[in-house]
Amino acid sequence: MSGDLDFALGLADLADSISAPRFRARDLAIDVKPDLSPVTDADRAVERALRERLEVERQGEAVLGEEEGGDTDASTRWVLDPIDGTKNFSRGIPIWATLIALERDGEVVLGVASAPGLGRRWWAERGAGAFADGEAIHVSRIRRMEDAVFSFTRTNLLAERGSELDLVRRAWHARTFSDCWQHLLVAEGSVDAAIDPELNPWDIAALRVIVEEAGGRSTDFGGGRRLDGGSLVSSNGLLHDEVLAALSA
Repeated sequence: MSGDLDFALGLADLADSISAPRFRARDLAIDVKPDLSPVTDADRAVERALRERLEVERQGEAVLGEEEGGDTDASTRWVLDPIDGTKNFSRGIPIWATLIALERDGEVVLGVASAPGLGRRWWAERGAGAFADGEAIHVSRIRRMEDAVFSFTRTNLLAERGSELDLVRRAWHARTFSDCWQHLLVAEGSVDAAIDPELNPWDIAALRVIVEEAGGRSTDFGGGRRLDGGSLVSSNGLLHDEVLAALSA
């Protein structure tokens, strides 16, 4: 384990120490952002704490986070989502996680996803494999959508995107596993492909390296790998081109 990854796991410990006590707290404060998405006092507190530690211990490295923004083109930057799945968090649903990634020269080199509500943690470092709770993980080897577990989000978009509905109909087992969890399930091999049509860089960065280091593929709907592509397809690799083709139909 590199010093960078060890530090990132320490950041995840710090995040969990703040978010876990606020989960299902009776006095949890919930506001609505201009884009109408919710934000809680835990979202803000986690990001502020991570930024303060980075400012002290990683001087000169930029930060991009969901709640406070930041540098969009630094050569080295930490990409933070303090609570991915805030809607779940705010309603007491345990499917949420803190996402932490380190990007160097446009490539995400490590990622951590810590989900204390589920009692799980995933991480990966470029060239060193992907892990869940200390055990190595790998994507599945399913080759046909008709045999696949397929996950998607935003069911209200199905009526607007017939291509997504086609994948749902063709899949052996289609479910909405929600937010970051569906992509982490791809890395574990429990889900074979997952899509999300509306994401930001902090939603994508950590998941990308975890899925890829588990042997899968991670792109936007057009097949690109930019963090600002606005969408995410995670797969075991064997189904990826089929999913992209369906989405472009």
